[in-house]
This record gives sequence, structure tokens and C-alpha cells, in this order.
Amino acid sequence: MRGEGDIPTIFNPHRVRAPPNLVVTSETSPRSGTVPNGPFSRTQHTLQHNDSVSGSQQDGVEPPVRPSGAMGRLRSCTNSCCSKSAKKIYCGVCVTVCVTASWVGATHCIKYMYVPTFNSVPNANVTTSVHMSQKHMMRYNAPFFTTWFCTNWTVLFFPLYFFCQLISNRCKSSTDILTESIRNFREKGFTLGRFMTRVSLFCLLWVATNYMYIHSLRILLATDVMALFATNVACVYLLSWVILHKQFVGVRIVAVILCDTGTALLAYMDGITGSPTLSGVVLAACAAAGSAIYKVLFKKVIGDASFGQVALFFSLIGLFNAAFLWPVVLTLYFTGVEILYWDYIPWPPLLAASALSLVANLLGNFSVAWTYDLFITLGLITAVPVSAALDVVLYGAHFFGMKLAGMILISIGFFLVMFPDNWPTYITRLLRNIILLSHSASASVKEKLQNEISKKMVDSVLQVSKKVPEWLRFREDSILQMDEKLWAKTQNQRLFCFIDNCRAKKPYFSTYFLSQTEKIKKYNHQ
Repeated sequence: MRGEGDIPTIFNPHRVRAPPNLVVTSETSPRSGTVPNGPFSRTQHTLQHNDSVSGSQQDGVEPPVRPSGAMGRLRSCTNSCCSKSAKKIYCGVCVTVCVTASWVGATHCIKYMYVPTFNSVPNANVTTSVHMSQKHMMRYNAPFFTTWFCTNWTVLFFPLYFFCQLISNRCKSSTDILTESIRNFREKGFTLGRFMTRVSLFCLLWVATNYMYIHSLRILLATDVMALFATNVACVYLLSWVILHKQFVGVRIVAVILCDTGTALLAYMDGITGSPTLSGVVLAACAAAGSAIYKVLFKKVIGDASFGQVALFFSLIGLFNAAFLWPVVLTLYFTGVEILYWDYIPWPPLLAASALSLVANLLGNFSVAWTYDLFITLGLITAVPVSAALDVVLYGAHFFGMKLAGMILISIGFFLVMFPDNWPTYITRLLRNIILLSHSASASVKEKLQNEISKKMVDSVLQVSKKVPEWLRFREDSILQMDEKLWAKTQNQRLFCFIDNCRAKKPYFSTYFLSQTEKIKKYNHQ
């Protein structure tokens, strides 16, 4: 199982420390799971080396012979397309699409709630008649209330997991499922007081991270915030290197530098004088850092967690949030820090944002049972172009200059972080395959040209031989009746011998034909 500090890679969906020949061993009931902040948990199945000889070959048993021909190729193609790895890839594509849609939908629903509305208010300066004028009014400006409300929905984690376990494993009772989830924490040495303390600390970190993310949407466009939040993968690597003592990879340091450069470009895209952009970028970057801290600390404090532990942990976070943080909501409301008109609360987008956020977190934590975690992480960066298209359509946004450059640098850094530890091995293998393919292609082209030229030479010999004495002529019938394969092997040697004899004994031999044969000789020597 892979922890929170590990980074999924491009060439292999898992973190690779060994040579690249790895296969994934399937598990009927995977137990691994992790608790992230957002839809980006990453868990690892068992990795097994594929370098050694298989067991059947070690015992001297020959592997079954594959059928040849068109049917054999069709069967092998069908087997490869329907294998377990291929099915995981197909499922991973669907998961990436669902994660992208849910994450973009939740973010844009929250952004929509901050859009000012036009409200008709009476003009007090007119006494004879009441005239109505349009006024810009912010009816909803409550980021902490939004965070508190959305976090309450995480209470549904364990009930959903509980009912899914009852349906899939009918042999298990409800008591067994609950006992198994709690026993895993007891085996790690957690007492009740210590466990609740950890849950409360993680609840505060969760709420603080989501609050900064939601508050930054009040200032920046959704695309800007999502691009900045994507830098959390670079923060995860840095913290994993320092705290979890993960392996140092130079290309990931380059990725961190690119992400920081992109963040700086976004911070100064509107200048620093009288612009709230800088504060919004700082909030979004802090949200990304908070997400990385949450993931690495969970790996450090909790360790490897099963799906039941993940569901129970999320539900407890929701319960702590609902039970202990509601006084903060009331305090911010009565002090006027947050604008909240109960008659004008945008319930449809608020409920949609909460539901989509719940779906994104469910996919991020549990879909690793059906696919590789790489596809879950890709949903974080694929959401950026989708959100940009929505911003252009809904708000008339424009992406150019420093903003566009910052997003491109963050995207490049994101993919560089996902490079595996032994990425030079993959690059070397890729270059070697490209060179071999180019050599084989050039050899086939050269052979084809040589055969075509040789055929033209045969025709020329037959035509010229009719003009030379009989004792120098090839027998035309014997040349035409020769076996094609035998002629392909010996045509050059026989032809050049004949040409040399013609040149020595008959000077009137065609000058043009001799010049052509000289070119062919040089070509064959090359």
C-alpha cells in the first residue's frame, strides 16, 4: 500500500523504486486506502518484479504454443485489450472524467454564489413617487459557513461504505464491519483519547485548508484557484522528502521550481498596487500547502489505512465539524464578518457544491480499488482547462500574458513531479526503441530500392545482350526461368561479372548502361 507522501508517476501508475519491469498483482478485496484533502488520494497495490523466470519455466514445463496466423493475432489482440490491466485503464479514464467533472462542478458552484446580483432598491431622494434603481448587492459572502456546510456532508462516508459492504459481502454482519474498522486503529496502539485528539487536529487542518480554498474563490477566477491548488503535488514531494525521508529525485526539484515560478507569475499578473489578486493567490497557495501537510501528516501519524478506516475517519471529521465549529459560524455572522441573508441563501448551488465535493472525495479515496491512482491524480490538472472554458463562457475571462504563462509552468511542473524515480531508464529505453525502429525502416527502404534497381538492370541486360555477340549473351530464357529466390541471392554477383566481361571485350558496350552499373556498385558497397 502506498502512503500519502508517495507520488504517482507517468510511466508506471505506482511509485517505482526498482527496475521498471513491474506488474500489478490483483487483489479481490483491496484494503489499502488513504485520507486526502480533496479527490486526490493515492494508494498502492502490491508490486511484483517481472524480471525472473516464471514458475512454470523454472520447473521445465514449456509454455503453451500460441496459435499463428490471423486468428492468433486476433486472439492475442483480444486478450491484451480485455486483460486486467486494460480494464483498469478503461476504468481509470472514466474515473478521471468523473473526478474532473465533480471537482470543476463543485468549484464553479461555489464561485457562482459569490457573483454579485442586481437588486432593486427605492430612491430615497424622490418624495412624490417611488422610483426604483438598480444597485449592486452582495447577498452571500460567507466562506466559513460554506466550508462548514460542505464538511458536514463527509459524515456520509462511513454510512455509504457500510451499506456497500453489506451489499457486496453478504456473509459479513454489520457488527463485523464496524468491529473491523475500529480494530485496525486499536492494533496501531491508538487509545480512545489519543485517537479523538488526532481526529480533532485533522478536522481543524481540513477546515482551514478548505476555508482558504473557498475564500480565494471570492477574489480569483475558479481556473486560477484550481491551477494554484494543483501545486500541492510539489508540496507533497518536498514534505515527503523532508519528513518521510523519500528518495531524492532531481527532476522533481525542477518541477517544484516551475510550480513556484508559475505561482509568482499569477501573483503579479494584475500588479501589486491596489489589487486583491496577490491576497487571493496567497490564499490559494496556502490551501495547496495545507492539503500537502494534511496528506503527509496522515501518513506520518496514522500510517497505512484500509477503506474502512478511511470512511470512519472522514465521518468523524464531519461529526467534529458539525458538533464543535457551529459557534464560529454564528460568531462570524453576528459580528458582520460574513454576509449572510437567510432569505437569500443560494441553496441550489450550495447543495450542488456539497454533493459534488462529496462525490469527488469518494472517487478520490475509493476508486483506487478499480483503477490506478495515477488517473485519480490526473483529475486535478485536467480540471484546469475545463474550468478555463467555463470561465470564458460564463464570465468572459481572458487568459494571456503572465496568467497563461503561470498556468503553463504549473502544468509542466505537475507532470514533472509525476516522473518516476528511475525515469532515465525509461527515457533510454524509449530512445533505443526509436533508433531501432528508424534503422529497421531505413534498411527496409534500402532493400526495396536495391531490388527495384536490380530489376531495372536485368531488363537493361536483356536489351543490351541482343546487341552483343552470341558468345557474350546471357540466355534470355534461362534468366526468365530462374527461381525468383535464387535470383535475388545471386543476381548482383552474376550481373557484375557479365558487365566486367562486356567492358573488357566489347568497348562499344553501352556507356549509359555502364555508368548506371557503377552507381549500383557504389550503392551496394554502402
